[in-house]
Amino acid sequence: MSVFLTLAYLFFIGSLFGWILELFFRRFISAANPERKWINPGFCTGPYVPLYGFGLCILYLLAASGDRYGMGATAGGRAALFLCMAVSMTAIEYAAGLLALRLMKIRLWDYSGEWANLNGLICPKFSFFWALLGAVYYFGIHQYILDALAWLSENLAFSFVIGFFFGVFTIDVVYSANIVTKLKKFADENDVVVRYENLKAHIRSVRDRQTARVHFLFPFLSEIPIAEHLRARHDLLEVLERLYDRRKKRSRR
Repeated sequence: MSVFLTLAYLFFIGSLFGWILELFFRRFISAANPERKWINPGFCTGPYVPLYGFGLCILYLLAASGDRYGMGATAGGRAALFLCMAVSMTAIEYAAGLLALRLMKIRLWDYSGEWANLNGLICPKFSFFWALLGAVYYFGIHQYILDALAWLSENLAFSFVIGFFFGVFTIDVVYSANIVTKLKKFADENDVVVRYENLKAHIRSVRDRQTARVHFLFPFLSEIPIAEHLRARHDLLEVLERLYDRRKKRSRR
């Protein structure tokens, strides 16, 4: 089976199950959802989070390499493997968050309150959780992934489902990009950064108060223009000077 099909299949699985993980995390744990509502997580509309899709591909490749070179045979080797997994996942998280901040002026998540955070995008606490996730993957999930890949190699007709997924995913990205374009326009005009998850939660609460139908898969669907929601709540915004103050201080040096 080709490497491309393997990674496409892993991206499909990781994106789907990552969405489920984020859904429950934001419902029961996340401080960004104090009302404990069911909120569609992630950048896209559909039930998938691409960051986890890329993450599963990385975890699979690292675990496979670790097995090939015998890193799983010793405690030290496993510790080094889990450290590599944590670093890789943290790098993916930082790259995705930084891309959204720099190009789209959107903060997808906020670790500003965490110790030793970098631009509010990554921090040691969540890097530790990535390491734990890597350990859970290696000991409890990796073998099932290998079995799933073996099943796929014997049932290549399922690749049609993967192709359909990527077709829907592409349409979803275009739809989400249209929303992001509106948010970026507002951010450029007002020199701010939009807090993505806070905005979704705010629109959800407004529709709840209006007893209007809440669209789980379309969290930005509202009779009120998005710009009006942003103007009404300052906690949905972040002044750019706060985001780049560290960068400015370095440039003065």
